[in-house]
Amino acid sequence: MKSPVSTAIAIGVGFMVLLGTILPIPILSSIREALVNWAVIIAGVGALVAIVHFVRLHIRKVSQTRERDGYSFLLIIAFMGTFLFGVFYTPADIYFRPIVTSILMPIETSLLALLAFSLALAVFQVVRKRRGFSTLLFLISLIFFLLYFSNGLPVQSQIPALRQGLLFLERLPIAGARGLILGIALGSLVTGIRILLGMDRPYQG
Repeated sequence: MKSPVSTAIAIGVGFMVLLGTILPIPILSSIREALVNWAVIIAGVGALVAIVHFVRLHIRKVSQTRERDGYSFLLIIAFMGTFLFGVFYTPADIYFRPIVTSILMPIETSLLALLAFSLALAVFQVVRKRRGFSTLLFLISLIFFLLYFSNGLPVQSQIPALRQGLLFLERLPIAGARGLILGIALGSLVTGIRILLGMDRPYQG
């Protein structure tokens, strides 16, 4: 076994946090809060180190005599501007949030558009490589859902009761999102149990 001390510390800390969360004992709750605060501080320091390394990497790209990266220069300017504005005016300032939102919204929209394009390309490749009944059923379902949620089905305007009867289709995305959240929760629970039992040791690199 590699590094039994680090394994014992990780398992002990994990059990202390777990017991402090489950059992209503003041001492365990105090220990849990202290351990969680330490973890937050360590995570913050780690994020700060990662940001410094990230900025240094882009400064190195900008300072190159050949093939300078203009995007790195823009990234450094945007980062320094946002950082200084947040330091001097704090995130609670009324002008800070609109500025950050006006930057983040276009970026998130672009990423969502890229995701939609990537998913459409993946679907096209799957349909092209695998031809069969399942592919045909998928295409029919895809066309139906696109027309349904865009109000493109003419029968919807003629038969309002049909739309009322198919309201369960609109609940399918919510059910899928809940299923994903449950899957993430179960995966996190299994990972935590494996770490507590010493079966997985991500802290040993």
